[in-house]
Amino acid sequence: MILIADSGSTKTDWCIVDKGQLVQQVYTKGTNPFFQSEEEISNEVGSALLPQLGKYTIDAVYFYGAGCAFPDKIETVHKAISKHINAKIEVSTDMLAAARGLCGHQPGIACIMGTGSNSCYYDGEEIVENISPLGFILGDEGSGAVLGKLLVGDILKNQITPALKEKFLKQFNLTPGEIIDRVYRQPFPNRFLASLSPFLVQNIEEPEIHSLILDSFKAFFKRNVMQYDYKNNKVHIIGSVAHYYKEILFEAASEMNIELGTVIKSPMKGLISYHN
Repeated sequence: MILIADSGSTKTDWCIVDKGQLVQQVYTKGTNPFFQSEEEISNEVGSALLPQLGKYTIDAVYFYGAGCAFPDKIETVHKAISKHINAKIEVSTDMLAAARGLCGHQPGIACIMGTGSNSCYYDGEEIVENISPLGFILGDEGSGAVLGKLLVGDILKNQITPALKEKFLKQFNLTPGEIIDRVYRQPFPNRFLASLSPFLVQNIEEPEIHSLILDSFKAFFKRNVMQYDYKNNKVHIIGSVAHYYKEILFEAASEMNIELGTVIKSPMKGLISYHN
């Protein structure tokens, strides 16, 4: 029996799998060793996941997570999980989860567009090219966090209509001062900014909102995808942003002459198949 985890900065999807069949699915808070200590990750595993695993004997854990691209960060997550689960544990980046979940054992360009964004060229087994996402301050184009950042930036600099600005502040019960505090002084500003993106979905027919999303998606393609051999490979994308903004995503791809393949919300079904 194996445990597969797909962890972003917002949530972690844990699936208990037996002989290729999903037995149980558990959701906990997101894990990112760039923002969390070993103790914090361990506490989340112990309090939110472990009680759900009581009756199962886990032989192996395959953990794919945001921020798990460097040896020290991989070790942090490995130690946090091993405190609670005595099994073979492999920790890899969420980008590898996307690639394996989207492409299986076939080569292709795989992307993530969720709270953060990322991309790679995958040879069917491993990632062979990766443009660094750089996080929501320097990169993460097209992600929920960046869309939220662009939205509040436009709101606070009066780049959208007064009516839309008032609607936003009222809907989220926020003041300009509170927004600044949440972004610059409180933990997990990326999660906060991504949590604002539903406003974009709700008002997607507004010209300035449509343009904001379209331009960010085009920036994602230009600054990331177009550095791979995109003319000879389809581009496959997972993530909540890709799923909910699919229509504008295809519009942006068309304008950039990029052919999209699979666009899905989660890689888990593909990961179960891969590990089977």
